[in-house]
Amino acid sequence: MTEFWLISAPGEKTCQQTWDKIMTATTRTNNLSTNNKFNIPDLKVGTLDVLVGLSDELAKLDAFVESVVKKVAQYMADVLEDSRDKVQENLLANGVDLVTYVTRFQWDMAKYPIKQSLKNISEIVSKHVSQIDNDLKARASAYNNLKGNLQNLERKNAGSLLTRSLADIVKKENFVLDSEYLITMLVVVPKTNYADWQHTYETLSEMVVPRSTNLLFEDQDSGLFTVTLFRKAIDDFRLKARENKFTVRDFQYNEEEMKADKEEMTRLSTDKKKQFGPLVRWLKVNFSEAFIAWIHIKALRVFVESVLRYGLPVNFQAMLLQPNKKNMKKLREVLNDLYKHLDSSAAAIIDQSAMDIPGLNLSQQEYYPYVYYKIDCNLLDFK
Repeated sequence: MTEFWLISAPGEKTCQQTWDKIMTATTRTNNLSTNNKFNIPDLKVGTLDVLVGLSDELAKLDAFVESVVKKVAQYMADVLEDSRDKVQENLLANGVDLVTYVTRFQWDMAKYPIKQSLKNISEIVSKHVSQIDNDLKARASAYNNLKGNLQNLERKNAGSLLTRSLADIVKKENFVLDSEYLITMLVVVPKTNYADWQHTYETLSEMVVPRSTNLLFEDQDSGLFTVTLFRKAIDDFRLKARENKFTVRDFQYNEEEMKADKEEMTRLSTDKKKQFGPLVRWLKVNFSEAFIAWIHIKALRVFVESVLRYGLPVNFQAMLLQPNKKNMKKLREVLNDLYKHLDSSAAAIIDQSAMDIPGLNLSQQEYYPYVYYKIDCNLLDFK
């Protein structure tokens, strides 16, 4: 399970008692979840007005930062192409896997100094993650363009003889070049029509050079043949060829052009390899940064919501529960029994949603008598 429930409850006489109580209710007797204390430092509370406003802002910031974390993770998967199984091992926070980071969370005092106001800390996160988002857009756009251009060229060099580039198939010696009167043409002939071609190509129009056809290349369905004829017969030959199910390719042998295409392909391929390493490194570093920022936002939300709900002085225990998948419903019931005295209206909502009243869709709001936020470390959506 990569899903965690980040909750908080008011301190009893001590916060340790709150912790012991939940451990007894959820873990020691019935193995409903694996629990860790979630350490939030003594942050500056500020005024009630600021906290109320911040509560809404943090909800939006949480959604934005989560979307950036997912974007970076998904783009890492796209960039690693065939090594998608390696994606997970590159998605680390502070050098450790995400579950370890979340369960052993420590506030980063250097990045987010706790002497600053809560609003300032949230603005630091917002600015930092917006920068990552903008950088990702720019880097992804440049790399995708390069990859797209390379794929287009690769596509040209593959596929059917009717459409693919012929540059890597033909050689100079296959053509009559620099002749005022003669021209060599390339014709795609279905394999089932080889015999017809050999019998008829010399008579498709006047002025076809006898015995001038050679098979240069075959794919699954067709063969590529040369034929030499007088320039003045081109249109007539093309028309008669089409009537006989032979396709004349528009192709002029141009060494410079073909060389330029090959060089372009080599250049794009080299550029892609050059950009790949630094891009993956940037994605690793910035995934870690964004994920760390996201968990700090969760910590801020728990702090603000706990102060708003449980009052001052600050006295609550934040806890990270990793539910046992089979027992999620039971765990929710145990928590509601444990904390329903904190908020009777939430308990009423829970009772109503348990009854599934038609048209009353309150269960989606995920409001509980205790402070609750979900953290899901499964960030990849593999198609």
